[in-house]
Amino acid sequence: MEIPDMQHQMMGYDRSVTMFSPDGDLLQVDYAEKAVRRGSASVGMICKDGVVIIADKGKKDELIVLKSADKIYEIDEHIIASAAGILSDARILINHVRVSAQQHRVTYDSPIDVESIIREISDVKQQYTQHPGVRPFGVALMVAGKNGDNCKLYTSDITGNYFEYNAIAIGENDGKIKEELRKRYKKDITVNEAIKLGLDIFEKVLGDKFDVKRFNVNYIKNDEDKFKKLSEDEIGGVK
Repeated sequence: MEIPDMQHQMMGYDRSVTMFSPDGDLLQVDYAEKAVRRGSASVGMICKDGVVIIADKGKKDELIVLKSADKIYEIDEHIIASAAGILSDARILINHVRVSAQQHRVTYDSPIDVESIIREISDVKQQYTQHPGVRPFGVALMVAGKNGDNCKLYTSDITGNYFEYNAIAIGENDGKIKEELRKRYKKDITVNEAIKLGLDIFEKVLGDKFDVKRFNVNYIKNDEDKFKKLSEDEIGGVK
């Protein structure tokens, strides 16, 4: 007989991240995934000439300096990340892998590869689903960067799984955004076309709430070594 969610809670299955419910769920992980879907969305796309991330910063108080609320973070000059969920959790993970990226440069005199970064993030997140007295990181992370002449795009979920994507969305309305990406994304898309596509999708999903001031847009091209960030005016010009 299936046990209702309320009965799961009464029996204490949601009180420890290490305790499986009779359905085989870790309820604290399920709750953390709900926190991710409440966070404003980010979209990433691999393009024939690079990779781009478009991040919605969400609706902010008018008193906030918007630059302080950016949602795309530099890990190294060739790797960036965006997050959905509890952004303070993301900050801890980002700071951790920033140190790893710099240690790699000092040790090997070369930039770290993108998969090493997402693997380390995912390893830390997985540990927080397996030890008592802690809670899972309530954040999904999207990581994009350049390996040699090729660009890569990954996401890491609450459980510590990670996958490589051609195009992906995380956060609020991620299902609707991915549905649009499946219809409209093409592997031969250019960076400029991908930025326009991402903003068009956000406009469709957000409706009256759409405003270019809400967005961060960063990209790197295959023939460049560093990520570039579009200004608010440049984003408006693309749109």
